[in-house]
Amino acid sequence: MHSRKVAAVLLTLVLSLALCALIACGGGGSSSAPASSDPPPAPAPPPNPTPSSTPSTMSQYGQWSTLPYTMPINPIHAALLHTGKVLIVAGSGNDPSNAFPINTNPDYEAAVWDPQAGKITTQRVTWDMFCNGMSLMQDGRVLMNGGTASYGALAVVGGASDTPFTGLPNSAIFDPATETFSVADGPNSGNTAHGRWYPTITELGDGRMMTTSGLDENGNLNNTSEIYTPGQGWGAEIPGNPSGITDPTFTFGFPLYPRMHLLPSGQVFYSAPSSATLVFDPSKQTWAFLAWTIYGGAVAERTYGSSVLLPLTPANNYDPKVMILGGDNPATSTTEIIDLGQTSPVWQQGPPMAEPRVEMEATLLPSGKVLVSGGSAADEDPNTASLKAELYDPATNTFSSAGSNAFPRLYHNVQMLLPDGTVFLAGGNPHQGVFENHIEIYKPAYLFKPDGTPATRPVISSAPASIAYGSSFNVQTASTDIASVVLMKAGSVTHSFDMDQRFVGLTFTAASGGYSANVPSNSNLLPPGYYMLFLVNKAGVPSVAKFVQVSGTVTAVAAISYKARTTVPPYAVFRRNHVTESPLRMRNMMHIH
Repeated sequence: MHSRKVAAVLLTLVLSLALCALIACGGGGSSSAPASSDPPPAPAPPPNPTPSSTPSTMSQYGQWSTLPYTMPINPIHAALLHTGKVLIVAGSGNDPSNAFPINTNPDYEAAVWDPQAGKITTQRVTWDMFCNGMSLMQDGRVLMNGGTASYGALAVVGGASDTPFTGLPNSAIFDPATETFSVADGPNSGNTAHGRWYPTITELGDGRMMTTSGLDENGNLNNTSEIYTPGQGWGAEIPGNPSGITDPTFTFGFPLYPRMHLLPSGQVFYSAPSSATLVFDPSKQTWAFLAWTIYGGAVAERTYGSSVLLPLTPANNYDPKVMILGGDNPATSTTEIIDLGQTSPVWQQGPPMAEPRVEMEATLLPSGKVLVSGGSAADEDPNTASLKAELYDPATNTFSSAGSNAFPRLYHNVQMLLPDGTVFLAGGNPHQGVFENHIEIYKPAYLFKPDGTPATRPVISSAPASIAYGSSFNVQTASTDIASVVLMKAGSVTHSFDMDQRFVGLTFTAASGGYSANVPSNSNLLPPGYYMLFLVNKAGVPSVAKFVQVSGTVTAVAAISYKARTTVPPYAVFRRNHVTESPLRMRNMMHIH
């Protein structure tokens, strides 16, 4: 009897270890050594449904599911197109064996995913777009800037063997109509003045595009911005030297992939990951210091946390509030919120997330809530993966559960809202040459009735293809219980930050056959381009979106004269900006800042 018990215990242990191995393979691993030296692990099979996917809880937590097909390339960058398809860009895919000088015929790749058809079509690209900046232009095409000129060494930053990555100045445009790439406009084949590896692209209120930061062709910080005008190309470099910091011992340098948001004033707010947050005036082309974050320390910053411009609605008078979440290693569960409608804004502590998260995602939903998922407590360690998704509600300033996704989503994961109101989650790449290829779909609770059956959704029977600033337009629908009309900018996400997502609510009235909605006249509130138009009923259920293009006479910058609090806290120090594509070191050896 005793021997049978021992055998049973041993069998249970073996099965448990096997299951753990499968889970670890599905998410990669935490080693900083290149994974290309190890055989790629077999994909983990989808686990059993979690409790959040049972009929009794779907209307409370929503439902996570795994698609029956997989992602053929590493989904490092993703952008939603106005065709309803998704552009995926991998470049060399964080695989040095697929890049020069190791490989003289590298396979730099991109793909177009059609969620409705369940089809992913790959194509080669002519240069390494790995770690570029990517944003949607006002005509619906996608602008890309920067990429990888050479891979760095996997080493502790600042150490003797630290070799930084180097950046490309290349720029390209993807056309959704032809699903092809071309060089960007302007002299020098549309290139920027210097290389940019890890830049952020931000659309301005007049439709121009601004690229900021990155590592240059020598692996040094490119502490500048450049502004792209369609048909003309890039303008002169704008130094990233903010005014307003009075301490001569503090030197500001943009981190890589800075988190940037266009404000209704036309100014651009830099929110994270460093402790010093800034504001940019496009009319003067100058940066100014604005506020210090709460989270900070001698080496602590919100590296690979996320940042979201919260919904701009008539109810809040389009008051811009930005929320920063998570980041660091070990990760923090803390959040902060700043009200940029105030003349002397200060970061305030927000509610904590359910779990600490680094390499996380935060995605706006048509309900006005924010879906937070992915990441881990220790960077790129699947054993500490954050599988508990949650929803932040700006109306109550609280988090609630959104069920649990299945696979660890670590470095290089992406998450994005789709036109049907669902959210896709993909990727995870803690080892070079290996990535998580399962695609998960989250159906929020608003898509279910209490018994778990599909909710009755408003249906947009017709809507205009384009709308102009300051005009009104009719939306035809049989639904008579509409509570909000929402425009949501198509997203473009990489490295835990969506450079394009935006939620703008509209005023509206009942009209014959539906509703008449009013388009704001302020292009800084609603920058030109394609948006998903959602109708949301009083039960909080959204329609399937229709794409509309917003255009017209753009608005001049109406800069707020902010009064910054310039006292430098003791934890504000300057740190190096090199990234080595290895897991974040613990705080005193972090690979970015």
